Amino acid sequence: MASTCVVGLQWGDEAKGKIVDVIGDQHDLVVRYNGGANAGHTVVWGDRIFKLSLLPTGILKPHLRSVIGNGLVIYPPKLLEEIRTLRAAGVKVSDNLAVSDHAHVIFPYHLEEERLIEKGSDAGIGTTGRGIGPCYQDKVGRINGVRMGELLYPDHLRTRLRSIIPRKNVLINSLASGKDTLHDYNPDAVCDEYLRYADELKPFITDTTRLLHDNLKAGKRIIFEAAQGSLLDIDHGTYPYVTSSNSLPGGIWNGCGVPAKHISRIIGVVKAYTTRVGKGPFPTELDDGPQGIGERIRKIGREFGTVTGRPRRTGWFDAVAVRYTSMLAGVDEITVMLLDVLSGLKEVAICTGYTLDGKPIDHFPSDVFLLDRCKPIYETLPGWDEDLTIARKKSDLPKAALKYVDRIAELLGIRVSIVSVGPDRAQTITL
Repeated sequence: MASTCVVGLQWGDEAKGKIVDVIGDQHDLVVRYNGGANAGHTVVWGDRIFKLSLLPTGILKPHLRSVIGNGLVIYPPKLLEEIRTLRAAGVKVSDNLAVSDHAHVIFPYHLEEERLIEKGSDAGIGTTGRGIGPCYQDKVGRINGVRMGELLYPDHLRTRLRSIIPRKNVLINSLASGKDTLHDYNPDAVCDEYLRYADELKPFITDTTRLLHDNLKAGKRIIFEAAQGSLLDIDHGTYPYVTSSNSLPGGIWNGCGVPAKHISRIIGVVKAYTTRVGKGPFPTELDDGPQGIGERIRKIGREFGTVTGRPRRTGWFDAVAVRYTSMLAGVDEITVMLLDVLSGLKEVAICTGYTLDGKPIDHFPSDVFLLDRCKPIYETLPGWDEDLTIARKKSDLPKAALKYVDRIAELLGIRVSIVSVGPDRAQTITL
């Protein structure tokens, strides 16, 4: 049976959640395989808006089994907050959710460690401050990593935290300076707090790798939901201005134990323009002031982080960057989101190449210090005035908007299968 991966091809926030929601009914399970609560998916059903950060988008559909894979790092208070919020909104969350017992746990000291590191002007890279990077560091470092399954064994957890937290206290206090409060996290107090979380989360924690393979053997279809965008992938993104996990489809094997041979369809999601948050190079950024096109896109597109509320940096569509990520992801088709945001512009531009130190290049540089020296080469197309939010089929789209979409497909060498003209499910046009 065909399984699908939905992956963002820019710096995140491409509206992947909407695509997962739209095509979710074609599948039996939905799996989140990377990241933490720094990712955000917004799903609009009529007048109902759901904002998710840890839970897969499929959790809104009770017939779908939603799985949080071992590739995630989980802050239990945040996960419980999301579950309670959905239940209060009438969404059933019970036996349709599974959380990997091998996903790593974020503790309060991870958040403080990240805050202190980000505070340093030289070390900071513009993270969300959710403790995700330090937790992944502990995962790779092995000595201080704690996994969700360990929360179910109180004596074992207490022993581990009594060993880990004294080391963390030394590290965090060594990072403190000036008016920073010195910390002395108490292992038993932290353990007691997390055992309370474990009591609520126990019904969900399981061996999700075995769960997924049992379902594959039974002929079930899975949709894999990436968090963050491909340009934030820890190995292939704009390092070090990236996230700490693999957001490309190759991360599925690491993030939930499913080999690539089970994935028959990879859908790449892009915005009709480009955004990013935090620091790092951004060749097509429209830093043109409060009355400029960049701010216009930000306001109309509501370009503020789902999780943090941070204003996103905005710019023209970068075909060079998306060609690079499409290649890495092995994309079969593209969905172009938020096309309606560009309505009302006399002209729209697409970056078709770069100049690096004045010399033309047509590839994406592999290092950020080189990307930072790149200047975009633009191709300009006619804009359109029509309100695209009322369009429901291809023939409703103006010729200029279709030409823009066709040019994106041509530059990428990949067909565009879906165009989105608004946040609601009904504002989705299949091409």
